[in-house]
Amino acid sequence: MLCPPLNPPPSTAAVCSEINLGYCNDLDYSRTIFPNILGQQSRHEVESGAEYLLLSVIHGLLNGECSPDIRLLGCSVLAPRCQDLPSPAPSCRSACEAVRKGCGHAFEGIDMAWPYFLDCDRFFAGEQEGCHDPLAPLRGMAFSNLSPDEPSTIIQFTYHSNSQMYSVLKRTAAKCSHISRTYSIGRSTEGKDLLAIEFTDNPGGHELLEPEIKLVGNMHGNEVLGRQLLLYLAQYLCSEYLLGNQRIQTLVNTTRIHILASMNPDGYELAAAEGHELNGWTVGRTNAQNLDLNRNFPDLTSILYRNRRIKRFRTDHIPIPDSYWFGKVASETYAVMKWIRSVPFVQSASLHGGELVISYPFDFSRHLHEERMFSPTPDEQAFKQLARTYADSHASMADNNTERCGASFIRSGGIINGALWYSFPGGMSDFNYLHTNCLEITVELGCDKFPSEEELYPEWLRNKEALLSFMESVHRGIKGVVKDEEGYGIKGASISVRGIRKDVTTAEEGDYWRLMNSGTHIITASAKGYSKVSKRIYLPAHMEKAGRVNFVLKKVNVMISEVYYVDVSVMISEVLSVS
Repeated sequence: MLCPPLNPPPSTAAVCSEINLGYCNDLDYSRTIFPNILGQQSRHEVESGAEYLLLSVIHGLLNGECSPDIRLLGCSVLAPRCQDLPSPAPSCRSACEAVRKGCGHAFEGIDMAWPYFLDCDRFFAGEQEGCHDPLAPLRGMAFSNLSPDEPSTIIQFTYHSNSQMYSVLKRTAAKCSHISRTYSIGRSTEGKDLLAIEFTDNPGGHELLEPEIKLVGNMHGNEVLGRQLLLYLAQYLCSEYLLGNQRIQTLVNTTRIHILASMNPDGYELAAAEGHELNGWTVGRTNAQNLDLNRNFPDLTSILYRNRRIKRFRTDHIPIPDSYWFGKVASETYAVMKWIRSVPFVQSASLHGGELVISYPFDFSRHLHEERMFSPTPDEQAFKQLARTYADSHASMADNNTERCGASFIRSGGIINGALWYSFPGGMSDFNYLHTNCLEITVELGCDKFPSEEELYPEWLRNKEALLSFMESVHRGIKGVVKDEEGYGIKGASISVRGIRKDVTTAEEGDYWRLMNSGTHIITASAKGYSKVSKRIYLPAHMEKAGRVNFVLKKVNVMISEVYYVDVSVMISEVLSVS
């Protein structure tokens, strides 16, 4: 335990000077004052003290957690801002208390007492005393996110090798075996496991009316932040569920969440070998076959554009053309396609790096010679709502004043149609949309594709609420079951919405989910050999749960085109059972 000096040196005249302390050079001011708040008289005395030594090793001691928050808080005591002589400007007690409430458990985890020089009552001041908040510019966010009322989870905010990643996922699943399991979706080109982890109240299979969501990271091997965030998210979901966090328990009990932290473990190894300081823009981006996985999926968007004016051409569940298999299909791409086809995913996010924005389909321009052209899907409004959900919940993504990485997203609020940004064929998001029911957005997490370890914890704080809000947003729109007159679910029935030329189909037991925005809609259920049934529904704004719209279809002679229309234009309480 660090203790204050027993015999503090006699006071001397206060002197302001430049901050020349290596571990405190990123404070939001450049001049400090001696004696400092602890009575230390000079830079040499500070550097020789146990307090400064602790700040120099705190990142390693706490496995990256609470870094750089603890270090900057400590620096504000050892190198306080020079304001009006002769007294140093004190730092705010509220900032200290917020950090202690959010990070005290990290010290307890290593059996270490809270540092004496971070005593919030002794060395910090209240706002009414004109204090300075050393953490205000750190992330552009308040410390209210570190709520003292939420249970605390200890996570190691460090990078993980592939073997360490597998170990973390398996340990997490073992710790929460009643709500989690790991499973492999396939192998990489070099034979590495593509290991996924799922969270739900009944792991191992689909449950009727429970929506399925997936989060995919590290598609490009050198874009590593998403991989780390998903590892942290898996640990967070497990620990918080066990600690009784009601929000997390509700999410897990009502949703089946699939997390693939690394889609490209081969590329990650190349990028990690260089490390964050040397890694360039492309090393490790592709897989071991030198294939860009986000250009390797079937180009169904071109097929759509060529056939969209044909009256009966289906714009959903477009089959994979035979010609696709004559080209190079990466092992990773094939594994993910099998995964997407085998699970009735409703929505998805693919985490990337290199910009700070959310993009959404279509990613391929509707005009061959236009590199940047607005190319919306029939579900443009639903996609914009998904993108807004993540961007608005992120600490800074939706702020138009946020510094970007070169591209201009002025007035876009941190979201953009993919083809309007830049066009490319063979993307994973377009494939999800055109081949399945799944709506997938691309989350660009920031300019630095391979940030330093010290940035991992701040990035977790920036993205945690956005990840949770995105997962929760799967519970909007409508859901239901399509059955025959005998009560059996009808697999493969189509659910269409008037005005949206994109249907979704029912899963194995006849259940479906349709992401929709508020308003009045006419929904039609149909299946081969059955009558069609239509219902008019009203979805109010700000629904917390998906509305329930069931259908019963009558068997008919396939030669008879019989339509039953049910006009149900009453209030939602009579149309939708919200569950």
